[in-house]
Amino acid sequence: MSTRTTATHRLAVATAAALALGLGVTACGSNGGKSSGSASSASSAATAATASGDGGTGNAPKAKGAITVFAAASLKETFTDLGKKFEAANPGTKVTFNFGGSSALATSINSGAPADVFAAASPATMKTVTDGGGASGAPKTFVKNTLTIAVPKGNPKHIAGLKDLTGSGVKVALCAKEVPCGAAALTALKAAGVDLTPVTLEQDVKGALTKVELGEVDASLVYRTDVRADAAKIDGVDFPEADKAVNDYPIAALAKAPNKDGAAAFVAYIQSPEAKQVLTAAGFQAP
Repeated sequence: MSTRTTATHRLAVATAAALALGLGVTACGSNGGKSSGSASSASSAATAATASGDGGTGNAPKAKGAITVFAAASLKETFTDLGKKFEAANPGTKVTFNFGGSSALATSINSGAPADVFAAASPATMKTVTDGGGASGAPKTFVKNTLTIAVPKGNPKHIAGLKDLTGSGVKVALCAKEVPCGAAALTALKAAGVDLTPVTLEQDVKGALTKVELGEVDASLVYRTDVRADAAKIDGVDFPEADKAVNDYPIAALAKAPNKDGAAAFVAYIQSPEAKQVLTAAGFQAP
């Protein structure tokens, strides 16, 4: 092969190699750009998903104005605290609560009472609202709660379990069966094989607890969270059958909410890590 031919051959090989290398770099750059874009998109989506549950501090609905929340009586202490925290995180908002028996609140909502959010102490009372088309979207369970026996400080009647509630001279208060704490109490009593006749039936758990505080009864079946909130005046006696009557607490924005963005933001906030920390510290259980 001549020197000229060899040189020409070498030039062609070098050119081809350079071309191949250039194509490889371009392809690599193209794939790298695509991968980087996907990672960036995934990161943005994750950030948005995280922010959507923070109650108005990230990409969640922006809350403004008045927000009316109908909530189970057993949520009074924690929701009052969380309402203040929500207002601080969302300047320009004002959260107003209506606490009471979940069944009565559900009836009020179905009758047209103006409210933005409903937080119930049982799925059954929430179903009353959802069946009537009153909820906007599916309710979310945000905590659980368990019963205990509330007694005066020092437990003067020495009550150790549900069977002791039937003792001679022991006066007991229960929630009405339509109320979640009443339905749960009946479930627990049935599981223990105890037939109990209360001296009073209250329309919410705070009413049953107050009867013990005032000394009008010797015991009542209430939630552990209520006893913990009133620990200065009341003692609690746990019993094993309580595990048979654990209540789920669902929350939902309402279909006819006057403040739809505010309702959505508050519901998101109640499911946020900050709110869960407050709720579990009060004795509620994670769902």
